[in-house]
Amino acid sequence: MKAMISDLIKKAQNIKEVDLVLKNGEIVDVFSLETYKRDVAIYNGYIVGIGSFEWSEKAIDVSNQYILPGLIDGHIHIESTMVRPSEFSRAIIKHGITTVVTDPHEIANVSGIEGIKFMINDAKNSVVDILMKLPSSVPATKFENNGATLTSNDLRELLEYDEVIGLAEVMDYPAVINHEQDMMEKIKMVKNKKLVIDGHAAGLSDDKLDIYSIASIRNDHEAVNAKEALTRVRKGFQVLVREGSAAKDLLAILPAITLKNSTRFSLCTDDKHLDEMVNEGTINHAIKIAVNNGLDPLIAIQMATINNAKCHGIENKGAVAPGYLADLLIVDNLIDLTIHKVIKSGKIVNFEGQPGKEQAEIPKTIMNSVKTPKITEEMLRIPLEEGQKANIIEILTGKLITLKRVDIVDIKEGVFQSNPEKDYLKMAVCERHRSTGDIGLGIVHGLKLKCGAIASTVAHDSHNIVVAGTNDQDMILAIEALHNTQGGLVIVENSRILAQVELPIAGLMSNQPYEVTVNKLLYMHEILETIVGHHSQNIFMILSFLCLPVIPELKLTDKGLFDVTLFKHISVGV
Repeated sequence: MKAMISDLIKKAQNIKEVDLVLKNGEIVDVFSLETYKRDVAIYNGYIVGIGSFEWSEKAIDVSNQYILPGLIDGHIHIESTMVRPSEFSRAIIKHGITTVVTDPHEIANVSGIEGIKFMINDAKNSVVDILMKLPSSVPATKFENNGATLTSNDLRELLEYDEVIGLAEVMDYPAVINHEQDMMEKIKMVKNKKLVIDGHAAGLSDDKLDIYSIASIRNDHEAVNAKEALTRVRKGFQVLVREGSAAKDLLAILPAITLKNSTRFSLCTDDKHLDEMVNEGTINHAIKIAVNNGLDPLIAIQMATINNAKCHGIENKGAVAPGYLADLLIVDNLIDLTIHKVIKSGKIVNFEGQPGKEQAEIPKTIMNSVKTPKITEEMLRIPLEEGQKANIIEILTGKLITLKRVDIVDIKEGVFQSNPEKDYLKMAVCERHRSTGDIGLGIVHGLKLKCGAIASTVAHDSHNIVVAGTNDQDMILAIEALHNTQGGLVIVENSRILAQVELPIAGLMSNQPYEVTVNKLLYMHEILETIVGHHSQNIFMILSFLCLPVIPELKLTDKGLFDVTLFKHISVGV
């Protein structure tokens, strides 16, 4: 490193010998929140000078264009895009995202350490820098079955990987509050490495946030409104403002962001499906939304660059300044961020990179993760007495949180009957890691299915099979289809498979080029229009989060209906 610094200093003293000069651009300064016109000199992947330099054959004229730092996503689960890291990189670089901080806890919940190592190895040769946080809570809770358990001893060896930069979202907050030994050891070993620990403070009270902070957990992406965001800022947290497929918190948090406190806010995605990501990007899309709703463009860019870098202890990224990595975007304006060029580590990116180059081999065990016994109609029955009220999961548009609705439902011969007109549908979560036969049953309101069934092996965070439908026959066929393909998404109607996306890598990701997978997703959305009454949400993303028992208020696991507020399972019947 000392030799590199000496070399960079020498080049800064002789700009004529550099690799590239960007001439006459308007530099976006994320430190002072201003723009100014200068040239940028690049050598060996770093910025070595900002000033006025002579023209040379290595200069590019960027007059009337802006030079800004490459965008950094502060928190994303690559598995939720449904493609492997190398394919994710090919898709996302076009939108100006040059670095992501990812938590591979989705694949870890299915395939453990082997899954994490696959993600690291497959990301090694990606054009985007994919930095990993080690999953802190596998399983996320004790209230569901998953495919692996990761202790502090399991994770310790992974701290030696250069790509690992911290401990990922601590979802098991009871383990922190009760200072359980293994969680304390995970926090201790990461702190000893001077790495960053991420939070997951969904619904936490003020006193529990204090405990999080005492434990050195000082960032969070679960604030859902301005009040929660400001509370976290005042307690010293970095607030990662989330804008994904299911959780869209940006507009609700926007009123909390001011010139005085803007450095305490960052942008992140969390979870986004591939078709949306390919179409609109991630962090770049969040910037556009923020700016179109009144946020200063320079603050929005600051939140997507230097704020994320500082939050995660990432050195030399996130700014157009000497000594920083030359991860840069050339854009027309700061409103719609139309990208002319992406420069990664000092080189202009070719967006037409071919799939399959230097991709990691997929372990066979990760490709064989769906193990379910035969499901029968009797196993899907929800017994209720005539006139008995039921606890119902109520979906809130654009939110991961749900409500607990109590209402009278249709009952025939002592069992619940789905009613598409009232939008009361049966839902099931079937354990798929060890063929235990465990099935959790519940009722959901807000999916708006008119007929048939939908099912998926993407079901956060334990990723059992989740299915919802208007009748048991279609639900069973959907489950069988996922078993046959070893994972994915499926739509069934009248005992016919209408559309399917195969995700054989841990039941979470495709093993094909992203272009193939996105075309299958787009076709699936066309089919959804015929069976969903009001297709304004990403229905598969919504379905996947109905299984997450760490986010209020009512969820479903393979062990049954779970009340997050009470932190225990409850019966469907009241």
